[in-house]
Amino acid sequence: MVQPGAVAVIFSSTRAAGGDEEYAAAADAMDALAQNQPGFVGVESVRNPGDRRGITVSYWADESSARAWKQVAEHLVVQQRGREEWYSEYSVVVAEVTRTYRHPR
Repeated sequence: MVQPGAVAVIFSSTRAAGGDEEYAAAADAMDALAQNQPGFVGVESVRNPGDRRGITVSYWADESSARAWKQVAEHLVVQQRGREEWYSEYSVVVAEVTRTYRHPR
């Protein structure tokens, strides 16, 4: 479970048409790569196929871990492809986790 003090990187996007198979493969590869990065805590992702909107939240132990992930070479390549090919729009919010709740416990 994510603990207070962790950092959440909230990536909201709308997918452009096309390239679905390549996108899915790249997303899976980035999830696997992120899991091996120092400070990685977890990731959650959902996408609404009806309007192609989605959100991915990655959790990091601290701000420096989240910043380091943004600069991983393979991630930089996929970020560029996202801007050029896969997203019609996106936003990123970085936030510190102050409380967490879970049900059932």
